[in-house]
Amino acid sequence: MAQSVNPGYNTARAVTKSDTDEQEKINGHYPTALWVGGAGIVVALMEDNTVAQFTCVAGSLLPITFKRVNSTTTTATLMVALYQQ
Repeated sequence: MAQSVNPGYNTARAVTKSDTDEQEKINGHYPTALWVGGAGIVVALMEDNTVAQFTCVAGSLLPITFKRVNSTTTTATLMVALYQQ
């Protein structure tokens, strides 16, 4: 059976928490992962417009496709949006 290969992430953008502004789309796609450098709660608006809350330790990688990280309730810091092109 053939194995799928994850090509990794090739584009990154700093995340600014906001309750209204979405992350940049690159080539028509939202980020496919979120790096969380500082521990805390992340509240993300997912691509399907649902809201999910994650409790993260420092150095967490969330493999999620998201539109934005909400400012309200999010306490995590040093976040980076990662894109797979």
